[in-house]
Amino acid sequence: MYFIFGLGNPESEYSGTRHNMGFDTINEIAKEYHIELNKTKFNSIVGEGNICENKVMLIKPQTYMNLSGVAVREFVNFYKASNEDIIVIYDDIDVEKGSIKIRKKGGAGTHNGMKSVEQELQTEEFARIRIGIGTPEYKNDMINYVIGKVSDEEKKLLHVGVEKAANAITSILKDGINNAMNKYN
Repeated sequence: MYFIFGLGNPESEYSGTRHNMGFDTINEIAKEYHIELNKTKFNSIVGEGNICENKVMLIKPQTYMNLSGVAVREFVNFYKASNEDIIVIYDDIDVEKGSIKIRKKGGAGTHNGMKSVEQELQTEEFARIRIGIGTPEYKNDMINYVIGKVSDEEKKLLHVGVEKAANAITSILKDGINNAMNKYN
């Protein structure tokens, strides 16, 4: 089984923000593959289904971004998931809007949600899809940038990244992560 985590913040005030690209991607995948996100488990909203003949669990941690790793660790421990079964999707300021980057492993950079995941799992050895949100005009305004509302025009561009990330999940599960990296990076 693959455990696909989309990082974000749970309250409606964060819906439509740059920091919720992981949640948006999980929603996109669920819609495309008719997977109902209808269960609550380990402080997360969960849906189970199949993608490309692979059993998957789509997971949106409800712990707030900075504690995402707590929910991820609970799933990994309960299901005894290996690192190869984990994919984490999140927003990234170092990736251009509308673009994605897929990695087999790597550091969290400045992303507090990923720092939490890596700290809780005690490893950087798991797949991740970084969805580009671009950088703010002023670096000292980072918090307002990532959780601030976006214009309709920017939403369209950010959604391109969400669609690419959803398609990348299909590519990873169908053709393997190396092929997906070659296709999308």
